[in-house]
Parts: sequence; structure tokens; C-alpha cells
Amino acid sequence: MPRRSEQSRPARGGRAAGPAPDVFVPRGGVNDGPRNDDPVPLHRLDVPTPHLLPFAIGSFDTIGPLSRANFPHRHSFHEIVYVTAGHGAHVVDQARRPLRPPQLSVIVPGQVHHWEQATQLHGWVILFTDDFLLAHPGDRDALAALGGCPGRRVTPAAAPRFTSLVAEMVREYGERAEGFTSVLQAQLHILIAQALRLPGTPGPAPATGRMPPLAREFTALLARPGAAGRTVRSYADELGVSVGHLAEVVKRSTGRTPGGLIRHAQTVEAKRLLSGSPLSIARIAARLGFADPAYFSRFFRRETGVSPGDFRRSANGTGATDGTAGTAGPRTTGETAAREGAGA
Repeated sequence: MPRRSEQSRPARGGRAAGPAPDVFVPRGGVNDGPRNDDPVPLHRLDVPTPHLLPFAIGSFDTIGPLSRANFPHRHSFHEIVYVTAGHGAHVVDQARRPLRPPQLSVIVPGQVHHWEQATQLHGWVILFTDDFLLAHPGDRDALAALGGCPGRRVTPAAAPRFTSLVAEMVREYGERAEGFTSVLQAQLHILIAQALRLPGTPGPAPATGRMPPLAREFTALLARPGAAGRTVRSYADELGVSVGHLAEVVKRSTGRTPGGLIRHAQTVEAKRLLSGSPLSIARIAARLGFADPAYFSRFFRRETGVSPGDFRRSANGTGATDGTAGTAGPRTTGETAAREGAGA
């Protein structure tokens, strides 16, 4: 939990954010360490009135020490990080991106990330749930596109606009004048639109217009941690539609079938668990809905070109073999055992 002195300290690169709530809490409980059945910790947004304002913003210092977390973890919410200074790297879904400030990263629910050997890290952290996007529902698709390419360099021409906009969001959040929630939603929408303009950033899919509600609900369900092991029929049943109708709408909206999207989600989740958890390959297979570890190994090789064991050895530099634990799991510090005052 951040100390009072940390909460009141002015942040580098903008106005002070004012006292910040404890915005991150691990799913296992306030003082629990990583759970044996949850090798990649899931953090949830914990703000005073989540039904009214599921949003928080501040500097790395005012959000709290775990905004610089050096162990792999994931969130149940969205995070935008605008880094204005620092050294080290940001690792998102096994991809290591050296820090080259100013740069912007978007982490969507379910993505695994951590900071690696980060020093003198400064900037802003913006946290919010899907509920905060209700005024601009298309922003969810834009965030999904941005989450696929985190660590975008902010050009010298764009940096003053980003810095000014984020500073205004911090001021609006701190002052909380009448109508401030609507202002924050509009400012967040502008920030997302500006991020899509950065060089090398793909636009949101599909190109045929706004994603239909059914397809959006399906992709939202699929993005939830632990959802990769489900079948197309289970999703169709939950959404109250036939398998055929779900397939037609999702294929028309995304260009991919529900089954293809599920296989992609299974592959991504398998990579996360192989590289960031001590689970055996058999347990990872079961977690992803594969009753037979051998079939899971064939599936993984078909999707990636390598076996699960080879991927784990390559990702972690260990001598583990298929079916073994392979890694010591996420690193933890005293910060992880305390109520989390940040969560980047």
C-alpha cells in the first residue's frame, strides 16, 4: 500500500495527481501471495465507487509501488501507460520491448506483463474497466488493436499533445468538478484516437464498421482470464444463440471463425503459462481444456511450430523437459504480499 508521502509527492512530467486509492488488489485476497492454482496473478481494480467511477489515473509514484511490478501478472481491466522517462524494458506476452521514452503501452484484460530491470521510471498510469467505455463503445475495439502492439514510440511532434492531454486528465480527476466523469470519458476517447495515429499502429478491426454486439460480447468473453478452454457451443449457449449464428456473425465481423479465435486464445494462454508459471505441461493442458496432454502437445506444435517443452526452454533458458515444472514461476517481492496500491 503506498505511503502518504508517496501519494502527495508531485509527479515528474505533469501536475500532482493528489491522493490515489489502493487501486489494485490480487484475486487471492489482500495479503495472499500467488496462489498455487493461479500461477500468473490476476489483479482487479479496487476503487472506492467502482459502480460510479471505474477509473483511476496517476503517476507511477501516486498509483503505488506495484506500478513498477517486476513479476508477470495480468489484469481484469484496461491499463494505459505513458512512459516519459526511464531505463529497462517492458515485457508484454513474452515480447521484450526496451524502453525508449516517450512511449505508450496499452495492456488489455488478460494480457501478461511486467517491468524488467526498470530504473528511474516516470510517467502516467491510467486504469479503467469496460464500464468506463460505455459512452464510446467502439473504443474497446481500438484498445484491442493497441494492445497487440504495446510500447509504441510517441513522436517528438505528438509528445506535447499526449503530455498536455494526460496532464488535463490528471487535473480533471483530482478536481472532480461537476460532470468530471463525462469529461474524463471524452478525454480518454481522444487519447485512444491519438494513440491510433502513432506510426506502426494498426487500426481497429473490422473495416466494415462497428462490431455487432454479439461479436463484441463473444470477444469480451474470450478475453477473460481462464476462458480459453471453453468450446464454441458453451459460448453460444451463454450468449443465447445457435452455434451457426454465432459463427456467421463472428466471421463476418472479425474475418475469423469462433473456433479459430478460441485456438488463438488457447495458444496465447499456453505460451503465458509455459513461460510464466511452474505448472507442468499436463496441468497446463487440462487448464486449457485438453484432457490428453499428448494431444495438447500436438496442438501446440501445429500452432507454433515447436513443442511445449522446447518453447518453455527457449522462453526461460532452463533445462526443463516436457511434463516438468520448468520454471520457478513469477518472481515475488514484499510488494506482492501487501494490499496493492498499484498494478501496472
